[in-house]
Order: sequence, then C-alpha cells, then structure tokens
Amino acid sequence: MKTPLDRSELNIDRLDTDDLHIVNISRRAFLKDLALTGFVLAVGFPSLIEAEETAPHTDEAKYGADAMPHGWVDNPLVFVAIADDGTVTIVCHRSEMGQGIRTSLPMVVADELEADWNRVRIEQAPGDEKRYGNQDTDGSRSMRHFFLPMRRVGAAARAMLEAAAAAQWQVPIKEVRAEQHQVRHAATGRTLGYGQLAQAAARLPVPSRESLRLKKPAEFRYVSKGQVGIYDGQEMVIGRSVYGIDVRLKDMLYAVVARPPAFGGKVLHYDAKDALKVPGVVRVVELKGSPPPAEYNPLGGIAVIARNTWAAIQGCKALKIEWDKGPNGSYDSAAYKAELEAAARKPGKVMRNDGNIDAAMEGAARRIEAEYYIPHLAQAPMEPPAATARIVDGQCEIWTCTQAPQVARDRVAKWLKLPAEKVTVHVTLLGGAFGRKSKPDYVIEAALLSQAMNGQPVKLTWMREDDLHHAYFHTVSLERLEAGLDDQGKPVAWLHRTVAPSISSIFAHGSKHEMTAELGMGVINVPFAIPNVRIENPEAEAHTRIGWFRSVSNIPHAFAVQSFVAELAATTERDPKDFLLDLIGPPRRIDPRTLEDTWNHGESPQLYPVDTGRLRRVTETAAREAGWGRSLPRGRGLGIAAHYSFVTYVAAVVEVAVGEDGKLSIPRIDVAVDCGPQVNPERIRSQIEGACIMGVSLATLGEISFKDGAVMQDNFDTYQLTRMDDAPREIRVHMLPATDFDTPLGGVGEPGVPPIAPALCNAIFAATGQRIRQLPIGDQLLKD
Repeated sequence: MKTPLDRSELNIDRLDTDDLHIVNISRRAFLKDLALTGFVLAVGFPSLIEAEETAPHTDEAKYGADAMPHGWVDNPLVFVAIADDGTVTIVCHRSEMGQGIRTSLPMVVADELEADWNRVRIEQAPGDEKRYGNQDTDGSRSMRHFFLPMRRVGAAARAMLEAAAAAQWQVPIKEVRAEQHQVRHAATGRTLGYGQLAQAAARLPVPSRESLRLKKPAEFRYVSKGQVGIYDGQEMVIGRSVYGIDVRLKDMLYAVVARPPAFGGKVLHYDAKDALKVPGVVRVVELKGSPPPAEYNPLGGIAVIARNTWAAIQGCKALKIEWDKGPNGSYDSAAYKAELEAAARKPGKVMRNDGNIDAAMEGAARRIEAEYYIPHLAQAPMEPPAATARIVDGQCEIWTCTQAPQVARDRVAKWLKLPAEKVTVHVTLLGGAFGRKSKPDYVIEAALLSQAMNGQPVKLTWMREDDLHHAYFHTVSLERLEAGLDDQGKPVAWLHRTVAPSISSIFAHGSKHEMTAELGMGVINVPFAIPNVRIENPEAEAHTRIGWFRSVSNIPHAFAVQSFVAELAATTERDPKDFLLDLIGPPRRIDPRTLEDTWNHGESPQLYPVDTGRLRRVTETAAREAGWGRSLPRGRGLGIAAHYSFVTYVAAVVEVAVGEDGKLSIPRIDVAVDCGPQVNPERIRSQIEGACIMGVSLATLGEISFKDGAVMQDNFDTYQLTRMDDAPREIRVHMLPATDFDTPLGGVGEPGVPPIAPALCNAIFAATGQRIRQLPIGDQLLKD
C-alpha cells in the first residue's frame, strides 16, 4: 500500500499547491485522485461539510472530549471517502509519533465500516479543529476520546452503503448487511461492492446517532485482536516515511537559529560579517523574542539562512553575538536545589487536609521522614523540532512534526497577522515528541523566516544542542514526606510537601504553585487508607521554560510516594508488596473530588472514580507474575511500585543485579496494566515496553542542569539515554482484560512511566541495602 507520505514525492519540482496532497489532503488533488467519482465523504460537498456535527452544547459540566477545544466530530463526511474501485480512504486527525494512533483510529473506523483493511488508505488531516474536532495529541487521550466517535463514523458510513444497496435492489434495508467490503442481500445472495455503491451512498443523508447499529464486541474484526500492523511500518523500515525534518520543496532555503543562552535573554549586539562569508549563506535575520512568560512563542535570536543546512550551521557558528542574559542569567541547579529543600522544610499552601495531621503526628509511636529529588529532564525526541514554511499570495503553508496543529496554526496566524483560514499546517510523521512538539515556537520561527525571505520556502532545523538547551523542560522537583506510625507500625498520618516550578509559569507572571492538574498527578489523589492526610505545596519560582514531558508530574510524585512506601515497609520490617496493599486498602470506588482532585485527568468523576480494587489487582498481578518472594542470589533484588495516572492503573516489579563494583543491570521487568478495554493490544504492549525503557533511562541517567542560566548538557554524550546494553533484558507486559467495551477507556502512552523509577530504586535497596532518594542514580552505586 502506498503511503501518502512518500519521500520521493516530497522532493517536488513545482510550487503548485495541488501537488502537495502527498502530505495532507488537498481538496482538488484528492478529488482528482478519486476521478471525481465515488463516495466522497471527506471533500467536495461544501454544504455537507458545513453541516458537520460536533458535541451538543450543554450548560452542565463537561468532561473528556466534550471539554476539549472544539470537542469531537463524528461525521463520516469528514473522515471517510470511497473511490469507484473500492479503495477506502480514512482520515486520521491525530498526530503519529510512534504510538500507532495513525493506525489505531482508522482501524476502529474500518472495523465498524466492515472495510477490508488491505483496501484501506490513510490520509493525515491538516490542522483544522472546526472540521475534525480536537487535534492536541497529548494527555494519553486520543483513543479514549475518539473511540466512540470513530465507531460512529464507521457505522454511519456502513449504514449509508446498506441503504444504497437496499434502494438499488428495492428490498427492505433489514434484508441487507455489509460484510467485508461489500453489501449482501440475505435472501438472494446478491452482492454489491463498496465502490459500486459509492456514488449512490454519497447522495443519502447521514443517519442520526440514535439510529446507528454499533457492533457488539464479538463482531469486531480488528478491534481488540492485536493483528493489525502499523500502517506506515514498511515505509518506516525502508526509510521512505517523511518526518518534519525530511520535507523538501523547490527553491527551499535552510535555517538555523542562535538563541539566548538563558531564558528571557536577548541580543545586545551581533556581527554577521563572518557568517555571511560562509559559502551558501544567503542572509542573516534577527528574530524577535518574547519576554517571560513566553507561552509558545519564539525565544528570539539570530537566524542564518542558507542554501543547505550545513552552510547554515557553519554560518551560525561564525556569528559574533553579545547576549543580555536577562532575569534568569544566574540560574544554578545546585543553588536552586538548596532553595527547594529549604521550602520543603517549612509549611506550604495546604491543598488537602483530612483529619488532624498535627494531633496524629504528635501521638504517633514513630515518625519517619524522607526527601526525594528529581532534576529537570529534556524530552530529547530522536527527531529534533523542524518546520518548513512558505507564503504565496497571502497564504502560509507549513509542513511540520507537531502534536498540536491547530495551536500551531493559530500562533502562526497571530505572528504573521493573517486570518487563521489563510494558514495551513500539514502534519508529517513525528520522530518522537514526548510533549515537546505540542509547543509550536519552532513552527512560528519557520514562518517568520519565510516571511523575511518574501515567502520563499524555508526549512528551520533545530540542532540537538538547540533541542537540549531550549526545550520546555520537565520540572525539577523536591518531594518531602513524613509519616506517623502507630505502635503496630500502621501509618496513621501522612504529610507530603511537593515543591516544583509549574508549567503555568509559561502562561502567567508570578506563578509559584503547581496547578491543580499537576497536583492531581499522584499527590492530592493518593488513595491510601490513612485517616490523617495533609498535602502542601510550597512556592517555587521558575527560571526556565517548563513544559509537558511524558507522564508529566506523575514521575516525581510516584517516585517519592512509592519509594517512601517501601521505606516505611523496611522500617516496620514488613514485606513491601504486602505493606503497599495494606495502604491501598480494600476495594473502593472513590470520587476524586473527595480527595480534593477536581481535575481527574479531565474525566468525569462518575465514569472515572479512583478504583482501589483495580490498583490492588495490578499490584497483585505484577507481583505474582514476577515471582515475588522467590529466592535470589546475593546482589539481586526485587522492587515494586504502583501508580494511577491518565485514568489507568499500572504496577511494576523490577529485578536488578548489582555487581561487587556497583555496576547495575536489569534482568527483568514485569508490568501489569489495567487500561480498560484494549482497542489495539499490540500497540498497548509496545507503548508499555517503551515506557519501561524510558523510565529506566530517566531514573539512571536523565539530568538537565543549569549554570549561569544556561544548560550544561549539549548532546547525547552529556545527556545520555539508556542504550541497548543497559536496557532491561526482558520486559513482560501483563494486560488485565476488561469485562466489556462499556467500561470507559484509559490512557496508554504515559501511565507506564511513573512506577518504573521507584520500583527500580526499591529493587536496588533490596539488593544492596542502599536507598536512592535522588535521581538520576548515575554513579551512586559505583564503588571506589
């Protein structure tokens, strides 16, 4: 099957917009491809497109997809097209960055449509949320928000094909049924292929949602089977897939930008004479920056535009720039850590207060306390940020690897002073993202540089050094926990102070407390059966850009909470797994609002309560499958941790081996996952395996540190990632089956990360007796 993202076709020779349909849907080119015939549900019928339906308005509280900007769309006229030859084209409106959503969402449509997967073609939607519904591919919510809308898309298209066949045969519609790319008349055995019915079906009204017949789970052909491979898999393997960094247009120029070393800095003076002498350099342009809080806007700096990337890089190196480091020019990680520690040792803003913590601590037989530290992290996707822009006749077109195409479209329009309708954002494949590519600062830079070159195409490429120096960093965090134990060793009081600069700091001046959403990632919503709980959030000021990272604040919170649980177990000489289960308590369905969690990952507290029964089951499953309690040789140990995030329950048991020299290896990880119904089990397993490796990487190696306002790490030699020889030898994923597809779906992309670091460090303690409270582990285990 030919992918629409064909590398050879992207090296286009003409600037005609119609030639660019190979990246995204071009109205005229798409119609041309379909020979202006067939069941054209995606384009070509403006009156029908204008009638697309979105989530109905209500004055009641909105949750899930209803609460997202532009909500959801389930109109088949937007997402499906069928050609005369029977080829079914399905539009994917979420960004593909390795998680498989470009396969999984169209697979859901194809299943309800009864389409033959071998005759399905997938097109990537441009940024247009009014047409497609929300397109922000983050928060582990693509499938849980669009599973039902995509089912209705497929079911509606199927119903229209059945109605067209019944009309042609002049038989009652109840006598016909769509099966594997054709409609069959039960009484006579007659069949009509989808291509034969396409034109007639296109003239029929879209059926109402209430009239649709959705499949029963037993009827699914693709959903839940785990048998559908990645749509772009072969193209990726042979190197033909096109990512943001691969785009090429005729007469395209290439750009690299030198940005202020410290957040909030600016150019005082620059000399471009030597840069302009570099062969291939065309122009040097100063980019306007945005003072903090900078939101998603560019940092500013000096851009070098050249006829190839290498010339742009060399020209950038030849620049002579004097910087004003600005308000954060003295940011120092070591000094800031001391500030966080001091803040954590004093009372902070109370976010949850159950019972009487002071009296309980006063009357406790024993009091235990510990502090945990996690540094800044960078997303460091394998493909750094990249974008190509051109402006022709007042229309800006962009090709980029973005998680948020509508956000990119809106911000570019603002900077160029164009209506959003005159900006088109074509979404390429993403070579990793992890939250970084949800911020379109790099897309704006490319558009501004094209504008500076009178609309000529310009591809902006971030070097790895740019990516590490100027990311939207995962927050640095200091977590202080105290517990009071009764004379039986049972916790009767729990105090948690979490101190971290907030993502909200990129949006508002003076933001010094974690947002409700950040606190709802494993701090205020800890569901332990402890009568006296207080959660506090002391102030922390941000000195760099803080942004989303895979699993976000669940990472430091889970590390602290689950490490502390294991410390309490060791103090009371209890088995860590048994102690954890006792803390979780009996199965309960807890309204998150009673835990002061008004966010709940944006989901309904009725549909998504905190279910301690599910948390218990993943803990028990991971322990059982890992052989918890088995005898291990000296230097080996098992550690356990469990966490609830993105409305999914995950527990991990990590086995470690620590040599006499302190060398750490990980023979095995067992992970139990309860994400509700499993739409694409193969992708779930892959996501959890990847989460395990990422969790190991950030626990053992991950650290971004600052000195004099600038990042000290430059490339993968100093910001290291886990390599093959240090990866877990074996990862076993145990997916707990859901009872039925009426159970709401959970997230998958992120929940696997948080329990890995604490389980790993707990295993190290079991193997060596050494407690790890500061990440990364680095050389803490190495012997002199």
